[in-house]
Amino acid sequence: MNILHVVVSLDPAQGGLPAVALRLAAAQAAAGHEVTLTCHDAPAQKDAIDRSLKGIPGIDRVHLSPVPAALTLKTIVPRATSGLLGLHVQHAEVVHLHGVWDPINHHVSVLARKFNRPYVLTPHGMLDPWCLRQRWLKKRLAMWLAYRAMLDGAACLHALNRDEADLMRPLRIRPRVEVLPNGVFLEELEPLPEPGSFRQRHPELGSDPYVLFLSRLHFKKGLDFLASSFALLLKRIPSARLVVAGPDGGEQANFEREVERLGISRRVHVIGPIWGREKFAAMIDADVFCLPSRQEGFSMAVTEALACGLPAVISRECHFPEVEEVGAGVVTPLSAEAVAEGLTHVLADRERRHAMGVAGRGLVRSRFTWPVIADRLLQIYQEVVSHSHGQTARFDNGKERK
Repeated sequence: MNILHVVVSLDPAQGGLPAVALRLAAAQAAAGHEVTLTCHDAPAQKDAIDRSLKGIPGIDRVHLSPVPAALTLKTIVPRATSGLLGLHVQHAEVVHLHGVWDPINHHVSVLARKFNRPYVLTPHGMLDPWCLRQRWLKKRLAMWLAYRAMLDGAACLHALNRDEADLMRPLRIRPRVEVLPNGVFLEELEPLPEPGSFRQRHPELGSDPYVLFLSRLHFKKGLDFLASSFALLLKRIPSARLVVAGPDGGEQANFEREVERLGISRRVHVIGPIWGREKFAAMIDADVFCLPSRQEGFSMAVTEALACGLPAVISRECHFPEVEEVGAGVVTPLSAEAVAEGLTHVLADRERRHAMGVAGRGLVRSRFTWPVIADRLLQIYQEVVSHSHGQTARFDNGKERK
């Protein structure tokens, strides 16, 4: 099958969107399909993008085709971009759009309808009520002017969890919704880094237990809750440390000011973005992973932490109930006290942490791997392509084809 994936950027600083699109495309290419991935070109991020591609199984079989970015105000698609995107769409049997609010997705959806190519759209949580409230007027206008047609024209919407599917229901979007999570490549993880290697590179941690936050430093990730909950944790476990890793998404300065105000800066280590094996080394040496987000689609960081055997304390808004269902961690209400209670529960008992780590590893290996997820999505692609061919065969400008 010829598959076209579309995502706004491959810059790893964009978070889970490029990581998911790349790995899904790679899993499908490794299964023998012809896969193209197109995105906005980002020459300034080329080195970071190249590093992020290393080690992804099957990525060498994916045809990466960046196109010039949209022009003024990210609204006008250049003619050269439009022509190249049109060729990609015509060559594809099915198109998979990642995200909602970027012109490249809307433009490709128009081309897909023009050339009678079915498309699947993964909102990646962007239609969650919390996300829709951010810049709500701009999004409401965009929905009315163009993006409602893009959503309604999809052959299928791909939700990452059941909560996301339920939260989209009030929008009354026409296509069917299929629920499939994100995953991991076990080949990227295994063999896991040797325990202690991250602590060796960060001797300031010593042998103290540490909480790991690994994500973009963005308001929606709940860094204000993280700071307050860690301050409460220190009153119960004074030896604890907090490692905050990830690219600045606009919230780093506010977080550091709050840490200073709370008087906990000596126990907090903001280390910037880490990728690849270094990321897994940080997870191996950590004692608990924490993500008190205001909203998530399906966190790659949480999934990777569980795969590394690291217990997780996450907010309900992460929409990852399996963490608590299988005993791999604690899911809490979004409050500083609740998150601190969850962290204390995990850190206070070594045997409990070990059991949670075993449960998390088992959960990911049994349910959240890219080959399994890619195979199910391929079944969905085949269904929408078959349906599209049936519709095209029956009707041509309103007349039945012979």
